[in-house]
Amino acid sequence: MTDPTTDVAPRVRFAPSPTGYFHVGGARTALFNWLFARQHDGTFVLRVEDTDEERNRTEWTDGIIAALDWLGMAPDEGPYFQSAQGEAHAAAIEALWESGALYACACTRAEIDERTRLRAAAGDPTPGYDGHCRDLGLDRGEGRALRFRTPDEGSTTVSDLIRGEVEFPNRATEDFICVKGNGKPLFALANVVDDRSMAISHVFRGEEHLPNTPKQIMLWQALNEATSSDLALPVFAHLPLLVNEQGKKLSKRRDPVAVEMYREQGYLPAAFRNYLALLGWSPGEEEIVPLTTLIERFRIQDVQRSPAFFDVRKLNHMDGVYIRDLPAGAFIALCQPWVSPQPGEWVAGIWHDPDSGTAAVAEGPPWPADRFDPAVFARMAEVVQERVSTLAEVPALVDFLFLADPPIDPESWQKAIGRDDVAPAILTDALDAYATCAWTRDSLHEVTAEIGQAHGRALGKAQAPIRVAVTGKRVGPPLFESLEVLGRDETRRRIGAALERLAAPT
Repeated sequence: MTDPTTDVAPRVRFAPSPTGYFHVGGARTALFNWLFARQHDGTFVLRVEDTDEERNRTEWTDGIIAALDWLGMAPDEGPYFQSAQGEAHAAAIEALWESGALYACACTRAEIDERTRLRAAAGDPTPGYDGHCRDLGLDRGEGRALRFRTPDEGSTTVSDLIRGEVEFPNRATEDFICVKGNGKPLFALANVVDDRSMAISHVFRGEEHLPNTPKQIMLWQALNEATSSDLALPVFAHLPLLVNEQGKKLSKRRDPVAVEMYREQGYLPAAFRNYLALLGWSPGEEEIVPLTTLIERFRIQDVQRSPAFFDVRKLNHMDGVYIRDLPAGAFIALCQPWVSPQPGEWVAGIWHDPDSGTAAVAEGPPWPADRFDPAVFARMAEVVQERVSTLAEVPALVDFLFLADPPIDPESWQKAIGRDDVAPAILTDALDAYATCAWTRDSLHEVTAEIGQAHGRALGKAQAPIRVAVTGKRVGPPLFESLEVLGRDETRRRIGAALERLAAPT
């Protein structure tokens, strides 16, 4: 097997097709290529394979570029566009045609299927194209596709850094189409020509491309012969599938796989990148690993063959660790798109799922922009930072500070106040005690504990109606820190409003 390192700095490429949002599997592939390039002082090339004119969209390309930039993996070269390589593709097609490696085929899909049916009825279940036009000597006109003349005997071996030597019998590979009837190359040929012209030395990609690899090796060797060149094959590695908790391949329709969505939900790029690195590879016993260590330890040949489980819960845990490790000022700054978006800058909520049309998070915070007070948020930031797994969770923990009248959750109201006969008395006593006590979290804690004791309630039970009256919810950041920041007058106003609601006729 070929050693992954070379005497020459490697050139790797990430070659996505812009036919949808940026899949986490693609991001993992890009990361492994990028890590390898960084480790060996190589070049990370972004090549956008945009020849599927019916499905390609500019916004998909923009999304890929933006996501790579967000992850800190901007390419060293590119983006190059496959659609701009037409001259190189045409030259390769001409060389292969002149060498006899390609031949014209006039068969329709219906004709091929009918011959396959007849063969099966006669006892030959071999599927696919039967080489009907191989020796007819047809010309290239009249919209005919061009097929590659595969060897009849022998086998093609893929030397894979992850899977070892994988052998494909040539007889199992049909004469595959390389060029459509309109003269445009299909994936197998275009991919090979682009890798050759861009001097790609290593090809790391998903395992779904492994069956394509023997075809591309055949094409590579045929192009060497047709052009009297001796370009070395790239070193191949095919990465394991990503699966969900049911062990099924991640699906765009069923699973949360859009990288753009994770950015919207406030995952830190460093945490997301760290987690992607663990999908099929391990840096050692620890899982929270700084980028410099990932680059130092990464070994493509140590990537596992078996599918890797994409576990959102584990990702959430890891992101929470990264958030809690942030300096306070960095946390506050990173929260800005979710709490105080600025004109002209990226804001959460701008990305929408193309299938449902909905945003991954609400566009903008739930309070008017003029009510946000950065000094108030900074006072609450420390306790909020300890309680969130993603930045998108932050607004729900501080909205009571910036909404004039935060909405009261009906279920929380009923459980903490509406069905509790003691709640009105606790609220009344709190309204009185909070008028004169020192306005610090410690004093508020002490006073509230005394109120609870007077009514036979532990502190947790005593503070529940106060929390709902003031914040509208049963859960949130520590109550007494929240009250201290909210202020005496506003806290008492909200408790008074809750008492008025209780007194109002139903």
